[in-house]
Amino acid sequence: MYKNFFKRVFDFCISLIALIIISPILLVVTIWLHFANKGAGAFFFQERPGKDGKLFKIIKFKSMTDERDADGNLLPNDQRITKVGMFVRKTSLDELPQLFNVLKGDMALIGPRPLMPRYLELYSKEQMRRHEVRPGITGWAQVNGRNSITWTKKFELDVWYVDHVSLWLDIKIIWMTVMNVIQRKDIDSGNGKVGSVGFDGTN
Repeated sequence: MYKNFFKRVFDFCISLIALIIISPILLVVTIWLHFANKGAGAFFFQERPGKDGKLFKIIKFKSMTDERDADGNLLPNDQRITKVGMFVRKTSLDELPQLFNVLKGDMALIGPRPLMPRYLELYSKEQMRRHEVRPGITGWAQVNGRNSITWTKKFELDVWYVDHVSLWLDIKIIWMTVMNVIQRKDIDSGNGKVGSVGFDGTN
């Protein structure tokens, strides 16, 4: 019952309350990034597979500029990330706009992290089961090693979560996520220098 109905109610209510409480922070960070990103905008949108593999656009705070070289190619990530963007990632603030994805129903608070669509064709039948639930802002794999475990292990943890979804497990994961962020445990952004809750690559 929780997995098929109450989880969505729980996600919606908590996300709405959280957005109301942190709205001043979101406003400040949005304005801060608007200027720091040199006209590239404060938000980053990217297609990700959601429940049943259906694509949706994830939203995050944008931590990099869109600066390019003489040939029109984007500069390397470490040259485009701003000091503000680095701070936003280190504190996991870049993940907060995904609360809007949760309100819309594209995501859940807790669930397998939504990865890039190009990985879909590489999944085994068992690994595809991670899409039986909505993807989450954080998940069981994130609080159990995230960047320090193999991709195979991450998928095993994702499928384990799908088979064991419960209110108490979600509350446990939320608590573990908060502790990991405070302790900056297993922080990594994909380039090995700065970090956020996800392990999926960000901008």
